[in-house]
Amino acid sequence: MAGYYDALLAALPLSLVGLAGGLSVAGVDPTVALTVGGVAATALTAHALFVNDPTSADRRAGYESAD
Repeated sequence: MAGYYDALLAALPLSLVGLAGGLSVAGVDPTVALTVGGVAATALTAHALFVNDPTSADRRAGYESAD
């Protein structure tokens, strides 16, 4: 079963290459297209790190640390 972080690993290159490629094909300057794709990939990474951080799943599930 694919989890959130597995989907995120697939979404990062897809957002960068897919968005940049789509905008470039649509006639947008390649520099602007890559910047927009990079911002989208950065937003996904920031969401994974700061909004849905990996430790929040452990806290919700009731896991205790070994410390």
